Amino acid sequence: MATAAAAGAVEQVNESDVLEDLLRERRSVRGFKKDPVPADLLERVMEMAQLAPSNCNVQPWTAHVVSGDSAERMRTVLHEAAKSGTKMTPDFPLTGAYPGHYRGRQIDAAKSLFAATNVAREDVAARTESFLRNFRFFDAPHAMFLFIPAWAGMREAADCGMYAQSFMLALTANGLASCAQGALSHHAEIVHRELGVGDDHKLLFGIAFGYEDAAHPANSARTVRDRDHVMHG
Repeated sequence: MATAAAAGAVEQVNESDVLEDLLRERRSVRGFKKDPVPADLLERVMEMAQLAPSNCNVQPWTAHVVSGDSAERMRTVLHEAAKSGTKMTPDFPLTGAYPGHYRGRQIDAAKSLFAATNVAREDVAARTESFLRNFRFFDAPHAMFLFIPAWAGMREAADCGMYAQSFMLALTANGLASCAQGALSHHAEIVHRELGVGDDHKLLFGIAFGYEDAAHPANSARTVRDRDHVMHG
């Protein structure tokens, strides 16, 4: 017979291991199921994300989430704009060609994705279609568009990044998937118009999210992480 102490014992949870598991599980998913995230779960995840740190507790981010008809409308207009070659209107300058090993990492990630989706290097049409999927947020049922105030600078953008990471980890902890997307900021003028956001805020980037479609070939792609830090002591 188990003793009372044994019966009442609670397994100790190693919080470091839990966090590491979440960090390793979170990745960029590029194929989603159509099932929407329940409203109460989405509210919980966003409340968790709001605990993110920020300089002087300013909390400079504003998150706009599209779902349902709003999501369908947004993905349609962004995809049409990108496919037709409509001039891009980002609120922040787009990064040009990456230099050195940063370019190498970009190439490795693209090779991994194209290998997973069976897109040949010389198949320009397939590569273009793969890129255009960004603007449909990979068929995710939801997308978040992250804005910071027009007066904001690099520090506030970093704060917004910490909010985004908190949001994506909260999604992961609740069985959901995500993909942070710079592409969703390329046609900022359209996003501003669709969401009714004035020029007092600037669009930084977007996040597609929902339930992962494990059967989608894009989700078999994997990237690696380099050790890119220096310890001083």
